Formats: sequence, structure tokens, C-alpha cells
Amino acid sequence: MIRDLSKMYPQTRHPAPHQPAQPFKFTISESCDRIKEEFQFLQAQYHSLKLECEKLASEKTEMQRHYVMYYEMSYGLNIEMHKQDFDIRNHLSTSRTGSYTAKGF
Repeated sequence: MIRDLSKMYPQTRHPAPHQPAQPFKFTISESCDRIKEEFQFLQAQYHSLKLECEKLASEKTEMQRHYVMYYEMSYGLNIEMHKQDFDIRNHLSTSRTGSYTAKGF
């Protein structure tokens, strides 16, 4: 099964024109210019990816900060809920037993 690799790995730049009858002949100057262009392209790509990575790292830090803040709030609310539940149960149990003794029954 032969796959079309141009669809799997699309080229980001224009492909060089194919001239099957004559081989490529580059001068040293043309080769240096081509290498320089390729290097500049790779530098631009690196810079773009570096900025994206820094942005994602910043977002990750912000998300972690929010997670900690929400966790602390949730933990505090859970403790407060248990305290109130305990207070309500104590109040109900003392009011049930204490209501009869307070009235003299």
C-alpha cells in the first residue's frame, strides 16, 4: 500500500521546480543564500514556538494558582459545613432533652 506522503507531511515552503532533463547546479553563492534563507526560516519558527511555549507555561502557572485557591476555598467550606452540622446536631439533641427538664416535666 503506497501512501501519498505529500498529504501526510505537507511542505511549508514552495517546492523547487523539477527539471528531470538537467541536474541541479548551484553556485556556492546560491547555496549559501539558500542555507541562509533556511536558517532564517528555522529561527523564525523557533522564535514562534518559544513564544507559544512561554505563553503555555504562564497559563499553566495561572491554572495551578487557581486550582490551589479553589482547593483552599473548598476545604474551608467543607470544614465550616461540618462545624455547623455538629453545632446543629448538638443543639437539637440538647433542646430535645433539655426542653422537658426546663419545663419541669
